[in-house]
Amino acid sequence: MLNLRKKILVAIDGSPLSDKAAEEAIRFAAGIPSQFKSKVYGLLVLPNAPRNTFTDFVPARPITEQDQWTELKERIFYVVEKLAAELEVPLETAVVYGDPADELIRFSQKEEIDVIVIGSTGKGFLKRKLLGSVSHKVVRDAKCSVYVVRG
Repeated sequence: MLNLRKKILVAIDGSPLSDKAAEEAIRFAAGIPSQFKSKVYGLLVLPNAPRNTFTDFVPARPITEQDQWTELKERIFYVVEKLAAELEVPLETAVVYGDPADELIRFSQKEEIDVIVIGSTGKGFLKRKLLGSVSHKVVRDAKCSVYVVRG
């Protein structure tokens, strides 16, 4: 069996569970014995557009265009960037807009990802049926392996 470089996608959103998934992804990449370095992609998916109410006359600027974005982005990607640097794992981060499950799947297909690492809050049956679950949709629809990290 060939041990070639693996491409690992981790879903990032700044939550503690997302940080745990980032740790798992980096450790997974660092632990694959191969002459080729595995690469981790950290993906943050933001909503398509800010939600405005009927009382808004001027729509709000997207978060990526606001002054505090640089600081917020550093905080969101802090754990994955720190661990990747410590364990010398190549890392690429990206921010996209859209539905989280759809964008994770789209990105994984475009970049030919080998495994997606995603956190799961462990919602109950009723909440999952009413609100949906990003991890459930990714597991169901992804063409590659999916590693679910539970909180």
